Amino acid sequence: MPRPDMISVDEARDRILAGLHPMPAEVVALANAWNRVTAEPVVARLTQPPSDVSAMDGYALRAADGGLRASLRVIGAAPAGHPFEGSVGPGQTVRLFTGSVVPAGADAILLQEDTERDGDTVVVTEAVVAGRHIRRAGQDFTNGDVVIPAGRRLTARDVGLAAAANHPWLNVHRKPRVAILATGDEIALPGEPIPPGGIVSSNSHALAALVRAMGGEPAVLPVAKDTTEAVAAAADQVAGFDLLVTTGGASVGDHDLVISGLQTRGLVVDFWQIAMRPGKPLLFGNMGAVPVLGLPGNPVSALVCSALFLLPALALMQGLPAAPPPTVSALLGTALQQNDHRADHLRATVATDEQGRLVVTPFPVQDSAMLRRLALADALVLRVPHAPALPAGAEVTVIRLDTLGV
Repeated sequence: MPRPDMISVDEARDRILAGLHPMPAEVVALANAWNRVTAEPVVARLTQPPSDVSAMDGYALRAADGGLRASLRVIGAAPAGHPFEGSVGPGQTVRLFTGSVVPAGADAILLQEDTERDGDTVVVTEAVVAGRHIRRAGQDFTNGDVVIPAGRRLTARDVGLAAAANHPWLNVHRKPRVAILATGDEIALPGEPIPPGGIVSSNSHALAALVRAMGGEPAVLPVAKDTTEAVAAAADQVAGFDLLVTTGGASVGDHDLVISGLQTRGLVVDFWQIAMRPGKPLLFGNMGAVPVLGLPGNPVSALVCSALFLLPALALMQGLPAAPPPTVSALLGTALQQNDHRADHLRATVATDEQGRLVVTPFPVQDSAMLRRLALADALVLRVPHAPALPAGAEVTVIRLDTLGV
């Protein structure tokens, strides 16, 4: 069992999500709607197609007149956008093109390649079938139909559908504005002078990329030094943001100043520390109106925690279902030892065996500072607390990182 002062991964996620809410709606131009989440259903403002139209180039005629070797008189043409104003009678036909409105009186399309034409006379070389090659009015959707539901992240296909439904503007949830704060005297941003004993911060940029990929608007704040005053000063910059994500300074020790620094600005801690590896020192609370998610400083821990907690949080804030990352079953490519009291998330590669089954092989070294291993990983192998030792070939549950966009 986890220690009494640590909560489970599931409880932590539930408590984080309970403290968040979807962003309000805003109106955006259709051209800017890709990857946004609909705040209300998109309702068709017209019928598509508005009339019966031809699906092919050819001729409109009565099916009764379309027998093999029948001879028809061409009485006009109807290019797309220029409907024929008359009616097709016995022995008559009208030249059509793909998208042309089927004229009154016609109930069949004779394909262009199934004819012999001489002047205004067309001979049928392949008998027609009533209704074939005609797209009926409303076949795709009708005026008033819900073509896109609320709570859907818009793909390029959805944008095209909204355009076809005659929507130049859409109501979508506002992008969550996420402030990202790295802390530590040893931290330098890429390209800056690195202090003695210091390291280059990867967390801020990785988290900003993740937030942007998930539809949010990240803002990377300057690195805060290891003083209560520096963290408090950084907190003064987050007014107007929807979420503050910190990295570092939340573990057990003399320099754990994120909590004390943010508490000077009103932070109320919901929980701190989770029974998981990597990522035990995870913090969640509220600083006035701004929720605070405190991630570990180790880059692997920060990104694994982001996959488990930040992604569902960003989903909820955009009006999407907030659920744990999806899992699949796979076979172990190597044996594993018994797990301890913390839920483990082993970085692993994924392959397919000769039978087409997924095989996951955890890296032999799982140090939470090895960012290169995480970048090469395809999956996280999930192990519950006190999971027994497993042989190679055993079935395990995994999160596919290569399908999460992180």
